[in-house]
Amino acid sequence: MAFKQVKPQKGYELVMDQIKRQIVDGEFAPGAKLASVVDLAVSFGVGRSTIREALSGLRAMGLVDIRQGGGTYVADPLPGKETLALDAEAIFDRAESLQQLLEVRKILETGCAAAAAKHRTEEDLTVLDGILATMQAHLSDESIGEEADVRFHLQLAASTHNALLQQLMESVSQRLHESMKQTRRLWFYGERAEAQRLLQEHSSIVEAIRRQDEAAAFETMKRHLQKVENVLESALRQKQP
Repeated sequence: MAFKQVKPQKGYELVMDQIKRQIVDGEFAPGAKLASVVDLAVSFGVGRSTIREALSGLRAMGLVDIRQGGGTYVADPLPGKETLALDAEAIFDRAESLQQLLEVRKILETGCAAAAAKHRTEEDLTVLDGILATMQAHLSDESIGEEADVRFHLQLAASTHNALLQQLMESVSQRLHESMKQTRRLWFYGERAEAQRLLQEHSSIVEAIRRQDEAAAFETMKRHLQKVENVLESALRQKQP
């Protein structure tokens, strides 16, 4: 008889599963504040880093909101049943389907960034700065962050003042929106990254465009997307037997 190999769960996965189950069972109501990292570490008998990894996983599933300096709260409203059914492995299962779109984005968006640096206007910079301000003001609101992220990348295409580039970006805008939601989750989960760090990367792209440094805009966008690709590749490696 053949058996399917099983992987031993890591400490943060055990913690994550317990908290997830309590949220799903209604022991933690939507909007409720969880105990601090220190208190959770004591309760579970694990280190603080284990708790932080578990909370990052729950955030990736859309189950909690982590507010910088304000603690961790159960998402309100909670995500739908499909998302609630996800575990860490299921999140990464989507990596392969995202990889091809990311390849297209790398080709298209690095070119958009360079062209935007060459052709941008002061009005374009004002719009980009406004999007960055929205990201800054809503670091703890993932839904607003996703919307702002998509608008940022579409505005880069608009800032090229090349109608064909804009049309190309708009033609994949729906796919872009859907994929960005998943890549942001993979980013936060795989990199243990904070929203502030993601904001800094977007800011660096805008600063290169502001200086009209085409090469820097190209390379900064390339590095930004490469980090997402690294997370996807890591996810695919985890899926290999």
